[in-house]
Amino acid sequence: MTLADVGALAQAIRGEVAKAVVGQAETVDHLLIALFAGGHVLLEGPPGTAKTFLAQCFAAALNLDFGRIQFTPDLMPGDILGSNLFNFQTSQFTLTRGPIFRELLLADEINRTPPKTQAALLEAMQERRITLDGAVHTLSDRFMVVATQNPIESQGVYPLPEAQLDRFLFKLLVAYPSLEEEARIVARFGTRTGAPKPHEFGIAPVADGARIGAAAAAIKRITLADSVVDYVVRLVRATRETVDLASGASPRAAVLLANAARARAALEGRDYVIPDDVKALAFAVLRHRLLLSPAAEIEGKQAEAIVAELVQRTEAPR
Repeated sequence: MTLADVGALAQAIRGEVAKAVVGQAETVDHLLIALFAGGHVLLEGPPGTAKTFLAQCFAAALNLDFGRIQFTPDLMPGDILGSNLFNFQTSQFTLTRGPIFRELLLADEINRTPPKTQAALLEAMQERRITLDGAVHTLSDRFMVVATQNPIESQGVYPLPEAQLDRFLFKLLVAYPSLEEEARIVARFGTRTGAPKPHEFGIAPVADGARIGAAAAAIKRITLADSVVDYVVRLVRATRETVDLASGASPRAAVLLANAARARAALEGRDYVIPDDVKALAFAVLRHRLLLSPAAEIEGKQAEAIVAELVQRTEAPR
């Protein structure tokens, strides 16, 4: 697959999603980058901003095996992974696979379940495999988690641990639509009853696992110059050296940022990464990996502003 083919595939996916979802073009672009870079995405936004519906439409356009888990306080790890159940007819244990055995998994309201259950995703997100009763089960190479959470409510929710957050390539902030976009939303959905479904809007699959794999292989051929590698490393390390942060980004963040920058370069039609690719993705990659220092919290500083300052302060290669 050539870069032109990758761009055409991405444009086709955008077009299908746009049949149902109004706006959110930047969010869709980040989902595409995560898809081609092999990363996971955390969507955070107020209720009713189409986070779940966007993930459903995205999956419908990809023709991937789609699964959804509605996270609740009483959810158990076995409800995600599955379990070995004894079959009295055969006198043997049989694996009953959970919803994690999918290619694209929607973890809806992931912060509504306790950390014990959240941890069931750790091995799958990092190694694309799970271990049940000592047996290792491999997941698809295209396995991708799209999780949602609501930033407003503070009761009945369990903040994601740092180890869990670090496995997400992006944390995307889904904002309220503009006045014009909200008018289009009401015009499109105001005459309907019940929950909208992607197929009702004519969303057709324009990709499959083979094409997505070919696109990912093409992105691996994108040139990442030593100067850009140095820039990524210096930017990530800068998060560990500022007094405003109690904890900065991990080496994993640097690796994921470089991979995502290659995917963005491909979507832009380039076979090489430029510093602007890194700058454009720095906020989505870093915002959920930073812990403010107590002094910064007292001063009311925000992680977004600190990332912006670090991007401006870190010299980019020419």
